[in-house]
Amino acid sequence: MKARILTFFKYALPLVVAFLLLKFYVFEQISLADMVQEFRQANYNWVVLSGVMLLLAHMSRAHRWNLLMQPLGYRPGLFQTFLAVMVGYFANLILPRMGEVTRCGILQRMERVPLHTSFGTVVAERIFDVIMLLLLLSLNFILEFNRLSTFFMDFFSSKFSSLGNLSQNVYIIFTCIIILGLFVLIALYKYRSRFTKLAFFAKIRTFVKGMLEGVLSVRKLDRKWDFALQTILIWIFYYGASYSLTFALPDTPRLTMLAGLTILMMGGLGMAAPVQGGTGPFHILVSSALLLYGWNQEDGLVLATFIWASQTLLTLAVGGICFIISIFMTKPATEQIPAQS
Repeated sequence: MKARILTFFKYALPLVVAFLLLKFYVFEQISLADMVQEFRQANYNWVVLSGVMLLLAHMSRAHRWNLLMQPLGYRPGLFQTFLAVMVGYFANLILPRMGEVTRCGILQRMERVPLHTSFGTVVAERIFDVIMLLLLLSLNFILEFNRLSTFFMDFFSSKFSSLGNLSQNVYIIFTCIIILGLFVLIALYKYRSRFTKLAFFAKIRTFVKGMLEGVLSVRKLDRKWDFALQTILIWIFYYGASYSLTFALPDTPRLTMLAGLTILMMGGLGMAAPVQGGTGPFHILVSSALLLYGWNQEDGLVLATFIWASQTLLTLAVGGICFIISIFMTKPATEQIPAQS
């Protein structure tokens, strides 16, 4: 019973947070009827273009994932890998941060790539994504220093001024986690001979070893330039998918390409929040950033909602279709891809 309650809260809590943010931040400040009217008048040719660019970004991600698995002896088809990537994004809309595990599980079922190996390559992918995000954030901050320095100071001071001793509480929690971790490591080292005899420990060791192999697969890449190219293309397509939607709504101020980069960065930070599809944080960060470019609060929230809804609906539609297709592509366990020796 206790496990069921914990599972319910794990799934429901992020959804409740997202709903509250939408209700008390987004829809309290704009008229839903006016927003629907804006959406009806939108030029959906830009939405189609944005959707194509977003799917191209996911295709590049699938190809890049294949490049990481090849040095480990696994060569799944690009179509299968794309299906797994899209199902992963679909899963993230149901439960935050479940997409990585889900796509590895889907690929294991379709192509028999071991879960621990593919998960390690996903970790390597995420490391490069974070590096690219930090580089683009730095570039954006340098090019728009006056605007963004003011934005971050005002935003965080207004959002967190009421939390009081937040930094002190975080410090205490962090210290306790470190102390607990040290005790666990000491216990593992002292009683390692007993732990190594446990079947559960052996499974953990196998999983960690496979994951590390996946992470370190970057060093064995045969096509490093292709990997770098796909990483750059992913973010170019992300930028195009986001910026093109700023032209879809009527009667809104036009944004420069540099402003489009700001929207992409703020949206990326919002999507990283532990709620379904960045719901709420995406709207808050994007609409707040648009104030820097002369937009009013209502227009900013309408555009943020339009971008979020367009990309979320595409993910739901394509991800759902990919999930159905993947069900019929299950490969028998005997047809496992042999790893290179």
